[in-house]
Amino acid sequence: MSALVAARNQNALERQLVDNGQATLAKPRGNDRSRLTRSEAAAMASAYARRLRPGRAFGRLSLPTLDRGYVMVEGADTASLRKGPGHLSDTSLPGQGGTVAIAAHRTTYLAPFRTTDQLRRGDRLLVNMPYGRFTYRVERTRIVQPTALWVKRRVAYERLVLIACHPLYSASQRIVVFARLTQSAPAAS
Repeated sequence: MSALVAARNQNALERQLVDNGQATLAKPRGNDRSRLTRSEAAAMASAYARRLRPGRAFGRLSLPTLDRGYVMVEGADTASLRKGPGHLSDTSLPGQGGTVAIAAHRTTYLAPFRTTDQLRRGDRLLVNMPYGRFTYRVERTRIVQPTALWVKRRVAYERLVLIACHPLYSASQRIVVFARLTQSAPAAS
């Protein structure tokens, strides 16, 4: 039953994400449309952050090596995580230069992060936002206690952190995948 609810929620989020992309966001200037400068990404991310609402579509996460992709929501409360992976609202947005943290279930509601333990160093993680496309490369995976809030801490580079309960069918620990930003580009027109 939870998979059916999550699938229906993903469809609704997909429509919201299309609407978000059609809303006017400042477009980067210049002729080079293949990359997004840090200042352009930061400005567009900040403008987008002001429009975010808990439980609403946030962006799209693709895990190519696992053949998985999901629309993410803003927030990581119980109701939001029933819809899909959720952005921890006390962390940065892609392009803002900090740590972007995403949480999701491993065993219920489509189990978006069920196989994150199979991600390896160098695997690509893609985040598509209405204002840009961000490519991250996995650096490492760690098992930590649920109280390990340091995983969300800002570091000297932009990173993506995926967080889920561990082991499967338990919430006694967390599996955390750390990935580093390697490329950013304007959103596809």
